[in-house]
Amino acid sequence: MSYLEDLFSLDGKVAVTIGAGGVLGGAMASALGRAGARVAVLDLIPEAAAAQADAIYGAAGVDAMGIGVDATSEEGLQRALDRIVEKWGRVDILLNAPGINSGTPVFEITREEWDKILAVNLTSYFLASQIFGRCMVEQGEGGSIINVSSASSGPPLSKVFTYGITKAGINNMTQFLAREWAPDKVRVNAIAPGFFPAEQNRKLLTEERTASIMGHTPMGRFGEAEELAGAVVWLASDAASSFVTGTLIRVDGGFTAMTI
Repeated sequence: MSYLEDLFSLDGKVAVTIGAGGVLGGAMASALGRAGARVAVLDLIPEAAAAQADAIYGAAGVDAMGIGVDATSEEGLQRALDRIVEKWGRVDILLNAPGINSGTPVFEITREEWDKILAVNLTSYFLASQIFGRCMVEQGEGGSIINVSSASSGPPLSKVFTYGITKAGINNMTQFLAREWAPDKVRVNAIAPGFFPAEQNRKLLTEERTASIMGHTPMGRFGEAEELAGAVVWLASDAASSFVTGTLIRVDGGFTAMTI
């Protein structure tokens, strides 16, 4: 094995990827598989989870399984953990990637919409970290938790009020958990993608909004899902990021570095 292969290899690892039936989560789950990890794909839509698991197996030749689960359900996540441990015996990596959004103006946001977005975008991350993180701690060999944040977690963006608040919460939770579990060698970090058009946000990309985004992105383009692969594999690798925890990695084409 070459130096780089040794540095970034995830051979023998078990990765749990939540919300990986979608485009961005799926690309990151696929990257973990290509780096050698066995991958459990968890998604609200069982067919999407199964399809992504099949795609990972086909592309990387690693064991992969799809599990339909509501990420906001403590019982559902626990059942998923039990299945994964029964099949593979352990959990080494957790990727938290569920996410929903709404462009509703502030005065029109209902309590129902608020609660739903917080449940999917923030509470599910806490529950998964608690359930799968406990497994990592009890194994005694450490692990890596990677949370998906967003460029909207910093200075507020338009049309993502509740979404942006949840992502700011993820940044804070990431640091709290990193501090809590560092003695157990469980590292907790976050990735903050910039603008990566997917089904959930494409409807918000009017011509005017697209022009505004491009004008605020030094690289002058949207991100491609595959461009998240390097960050997620790096953060998952013990050798490459063994002293990295509590960190937010921005993959945004320079969006958050731009002022005027």
